Amino acid sequence: MPAGMIYARRLAVFATSAALTVTGLLATAPAAQAAMPTPVSAATARTYLAALTVKAEGSSSGYSRDLFPHWITQSGACNTRETVLKRDGVNVVTDSSCASVSGSWYSEYDGATWTAASDLDIDHVVALSEAWRSGANAWTTAQRQAFANDLTRPQLIAVTDNVNQSKGDLDPAEWLPSRTAYRCTYARAWVHVKYHWNLSIDSAEKSALQSVLNGC
Repeated sequence: MPAGMIYARRLAVFATSAALTVTGLLATAPAAQAAMPTPVSAATARTYLAALTVKAEGSSSGYSRDLFPHWITQSGACNTRETVLKRDGVNVVTDSSCASVSGSWYSEYDGATWTAASDLDIDHVVALSEAWRSGANAWTTAQRQAFANDLTRPQLIAVTDNVNQSKGDLDPAEWLPSRTAYRCTYARAWVHVKYHWNLSIDSAEKSALQSVLNGC
């Protein structure tokens, strides 16, 4: 075989080998820590907060979580909860039904790390019942469904299950993340969500948010 042809074949083999190596690296590279959508800046949050309607919280009369349909299908076999778990975790592996079977999750509220999806809840930053008392009682079911499954705003986040349960439906005047480094982000997210969805705030809630945002 002429020397030129041998050289060309060696180049082709090297190129193929290099391509396979790169593909292997891409396939095994660890996934970066993802997160919920970034909330507006503290300055913008302060502007939004000043624009929100301040009034006494409404009644819980008539409220039911069933009025906020969740978790809805997002794509294929994946519902909203599973989508957030995959988004917020590292190296998350899912089965054919989209359930997370392995991975690692860092809970921003308390700084805990978990390796079992069952240890995580998906928190509605602005709780469904809080939204109900702030104006969602007048919404259509379609609007409430969109709110309960909102992946575009910073409304859904994977956190330690018992921390989410201790938060319940409390607003920032009554509950803030124990991890103080996250409180600024949490307040920005809260205001971002309430502003986008045109929900009201009560005076104590506004004061608490102002206090956090002024320290951001």
